[in-house]
Amino acid sequence: MIKIEAVVRPERVNIVLESMAEAGCTGFTYTNVSGRGTQEGVEVFTGRGSSTANRVSVPKVLITAVTDKSNQKKVVDAILNSAKTTETGQIGDGKIFISEISDVIRVRTGDTGKKAL
Repeated sequence: MIKIEAVVRPERVNIVLESMAEAGCTGFTYTNVSGRGTQEGVEVFTGRGSSTANRVSVPKVLITAVTDKSNQKKVVDAILNSAKTTETGQIGDGKIFISEISDVIRVRTGDTGKKAL
């Protein structure tokens, strides 16, 4: 099993979740977060647009899903294709992190492994 964590733009979250479901990954959790990467923040207009300020972090959404390793490529491809804001992508479109999961336990039944997903 693997855990996929995808940091995406807030306006793309529904599209990404639909693509993940089509790829066979229907279980997920998402959280509104803020952070900064290569983009290093953004310039925003303040007041009535007469001055600007730099925000050192920008709003993002962190999507977390656990799936079978055999489904990894399909789910990652779905995220990549749906999170891009243009055909070639832009700075700030996000990141995907993949890590191994040693076990999963369903609290209600005590089921473990794939059966708990």
